[in-house]
Amino acid sequence: MAWNEPGNNNDNDPWKNRGKDQGPPDLDELFKDLGKRFNGMFGGGKPSGSGKKSSGSIGIILVLVAAFLIWVISGIYTLKEAERGVVLTFGEYSSLEEPGIQFKWTFIQEVYPVNIQTVRTLPSSGFMLTKDENVVRVEMEVQYKVVNPRNYLFSTPNPENSLRQATDSALRMVVGHSKMDDILTSGREVVRQDTWRELDGIIKSYNLGLIIVDVNFKDARPPEEVKDAFDDAIAAQEDEVRFVNEAKAYESEVEPAARGQVNRMVQEATAYKQGKILAAQGQVSKFEQLLPEYKLAPKVTKDRLYLETMEQVYSNTTKIIVNTTGSGNMMYLPLDKIMQQQKQQTNTNASGTRENVNYNTGSGNTTQPTQSTTNSSSRSDRFNDGRN
Repeated sequence: MAWNEPGNNNDNDPWKNRGKDQGPPDLDELFKDLGKRFNGMFGGGKPSGSGKKSSGSIGIILVLVAAFLIWVISGIYTLKEAERGVVLTFGEYSSLEEPGIQFKWTFIQEVYPVNIQTVRTLPSSGFMLTKDENVVRVEMEVQYKVVNPRNYLFSTPNPENSLRQATDSALRMVVGHSKMDDILTSGREVVRQDTWRELDGIIKSYNLGLIIVDVNFKDARPPEEVKDAFDDAIAAQEDEVRFVNEAKAYESEVEPAARGQVNRMVQEATAYKQGKILAAQGQVSKFEQLLPEYKLAPKVTKDRLYLETMEQVYSNTTKIIVNTTGSGNMMYLPLDKIMQQQKQQTNTNASGTRENVNYNTGSGNTTQPTQSTTNSSSRSDRFNDGRN
């Protein structure tokens, strides 16, 4: 039979027939009941005497001490060298802890360690529209570090997602203001620098607690449908750059040589000019010195100048033709042949003289018959010339 059926007299009522006007339980009775239970656990049965009561009190104290020690030990934690601890007290930011062994109030405080030295990487890529209305796929990688742990944790719900969206926005803005050829070839560094600058401006307003360490422009390529045509265009641009570099190398090789040759020719021309000027000045000075002598003896001066001039002319001539006046004969003097014969005769006499020289090592006297013969013949020639 159910406890609440009629005629049961509420004998099975679990609340022991407590009426609606029953108030809250008495706290004194509640604490007394808890004390009895603890005494029963640590005192060994019902508390019937003072000894059992004291042993139950000691057990409660031991439990409380053990719980306190566990609570204290649970609040000890360690922060690594690269970490900083953000401490929350009842859910509100209270302090920033440094590396080392620290303590927190368990169940009251929470600590969130944040690494501020590790460089983190965030990739970004996608198809983007350029200034000249071309589509290009760009891949970029952002490297960043945490500099403010508090802002990093609480400024935005997800700082990495915010940074990813800011990177995508900055990259699309820069690509949209650049031409496709610049993005694919020579303007990659400009795109990287502009993206970095734009990204710094965006995250500054959000206070993400981050700093951008570097921005790497990894790859930029056109869609696969037009990749072959763009490969040919890039190859042509690379050839252009190579030809320009070769031309500059040739210019740097030839230009110094040409400048040296020009300087040498200028110096030679200057020297020739100075030589001619000095020679002319010397001739003028010479004629100025001859003028007084010419005034004093015109004929003698003319003859001397004539003889000096002819001496200079004949000294450089090997053949002379003399036309004697009135005889009808022409005299030919082969001076080159005569000089050659004289040289041969001189060489022959010199070799004969060396062969006929005898050295007398015993008496210390030397005889030179060839020289004496030559001297005697020369004296006889002089005598004969005198008699004739």
